[in-house]
Amino acid sequence: MYRLLIVDDEEDIRRGLAELFPWGEIGFEVAGTAENGRQALELVAAGGVDAVFSDIRMPLMSGIELAKALSEAGLAVPVVFLSAYKDFSYARQALQYGVRDYVLKPTDYADIRSVFTKLRREMDRGRHAAARARGAGRAAAGGDPFVSAIINYVERDCANASLKGAARAVGMNPQYVSRLFRERTGENFHTLLARTRMEKAAHLLRDGGYRAYQISAMVGYSNQKNFTRAFKQHFGAAPLAFRRQGNPPDVSSGREAPR
Repeated sequence: MYRLLIVDDEEDIRRGLAELFPWGEIGFEVAGTAENGRQALELVAAGGVDAVFSDIRMPLMSGIELAKALSEAGLAVPVVFLSAYKDFSYARQALQYGVRDYVLKPTDYADIRSVFTKLRREMDRGRHAAARARGAGRAAAGGDPFVSAIINYVERDCANASLKGAARAVGMNPQYVSRLFRERTGENFHTLLARTRMEKAAHLLRDGGYRAYQISAMVGYSNQKNFTRAFKQHFGAAPLAFRRQGNPPDVSSGREAPR
């Protein structure tokens, strides 16, 4: 299942798309909803989102501004626009930012199914290609100074790591770093960062010395709900359940279990 974020400033539309459309039949599950582009950008950056279905006209940050921000941040997540017919020519400018397709308002379920079935097939092909490339990329990483530098940068301080910071670390342009890293490893910088954060979080949970909200901040999440959602999507269990499975709290020590 690919995890889909639905973005629209109208609550009825958000809830209708999230709850009434049979996403599971075409290989998607709703990972969450957002009421504007700014909120959506934070959720994608937190991890656990594979695709975005977004309205164009929204307060604070429009769908086009969201697509541009995702592209500039190196968050290579495909975007499908929910567009009024009069907005589509305006939206064409966003094609350079990874927008794959559009669905016209008022929404038609057949159109949604057609667009997202096509997108799922594209993502399947990309995932299979990335899996093949990742094996080769990891084997070569030890001898690739660029890849090693990026990985070391992220592992040193995953809480504060960013594409811009990685670019500064190697003295290159962020967009070039994003593209080159993907070419050499078969995965996006964002995927590396999210995985590193989750692996560190798992290590801290097993250690048992920190509460969940502390671990959330230690791995770069300002919002604990976003951390919990991303962790559960990555490991298949919420942080507390994961810790109990792998390393039950030492009740004899009198230390309170992390929350």
